[in-house]
Amino acid sequence: MTPSADPIEAVSQRVERFAAARRADAVGLGAQARSFVDAAAVALTGGKRLRARFCVTGWQAVAEVSGIPPTPPTDAVIAAAAALEVFHAAALVHDDVIDNSDVRRGLPAAHRRWESDHRRDGWAGDASGFGRSAAILLGDLLVAWSDDLLEEGLRAAPHADAARTAYGLMRRDVTIGQFLDIAEESAYVTAPDAEHAERALRVASLKSARYSVEQPLLIGAALAGADETQRDALSRFGHPIGLAFQLRDDVLGVFGDSAVTGKPAGGDLREGKRTLLIAYARERLDPDGRRAFDAALGDARLDDAAIATLQRTILDTGALARVEEQIAGYARAADTALSSAPLGATAVETLRRLAHAAVARTA
Repeated sequence: MTPSADPIEAVSQRVERFAAARRADAVGLGAQARSFVDAAAVALTGGKRLRARFCVTGWQAVAEVSGIPPTPPTDAVIAAAAALEVFHAAALVHDDVIDNSDVRRGLPAAHRRWESDHRRDGWAGDASGFGRSAAILLGDLLVAWSDDLLEEGLRAAPHADAARTAYGLMRRDVTIGQFLDIAEESAYVTAPDAEHAERALRVASLKSARYSVEQPLLIGAALAGADETQRDALSRFGHPIGLAFQLRDDVLGVFGDSAVTGKPAGGDLREGKRTLLIAYARERLDPDGRRAFDAALGDARLDDAAIATLQRTILDTGALARVEEQIAGYARAADTALSSAPLGATAVETLRRLAHAAVARTA
């Protein structure tokens, strides 16, 4: 396969080549192992390649002003961006298990597919338990693959240690963020109501903002030899855009069109996600209204009418409008961070386009 001149297509090709090599490794391991590896390869298809885009653009932003030809990106950059996409696939598999989600991108989630295969093939034991266990291991395999791909690309690359440090921090942050996300669904009852918004933003920062935007930017920038001023500018852009990205995700999780998002409408309400949207709604409810709201939130049996009632409550309390204002404010702060930043002008314009796409998306 001839590498594409388009960096994101080159990332997808790199992911495909890596997955093909892993499939070849599994040829002699038996049918079940091959099926497991095939499922991991399938999990790498599709998606917006958001993290890859920010990684490549972070590299270009520094390369443009550092005497490095900004195109095409080096093999190390393409490999790091590809590794981010593999790690993201792992996170989605684990996230679906944690949230007990049935659907991912319009198709059965990994644990549901394994559960269905278990029943189809007439295996012994609990099909649901097998599906969850298999999906956890599938996510673990993808995490290992992401590390393998990163190291494959960073061999002898300049500034590899800085990129590894940023990548390691990303992994730790998102894992802690995922834990805080599920903990908040239970711990909210012990936290003062006035703290719920702050706690929701902490989850958004660790689970998504740093992981989806800020750290991919810094990983790419590290491979171009970014200095402290450049890293600071990219962080001041990346973190607010990452927060805006997650808040948009929270809005779509409650109000999104299932035909566009590929997930059931109101899914976050059935899962009991304690997002900023929920925190703001609770602030405007009286004690009785708050108790009724809390009692409904997280009930997996909520029907369309109950979802519509919760959505109306969120609208009537002004919570959606407040979150939209917050998103707009984060977008403005990110744009300001790029003004006069010591970064390449072409890459800065790309970052502005990526920021708009992340904030204005409908899926």
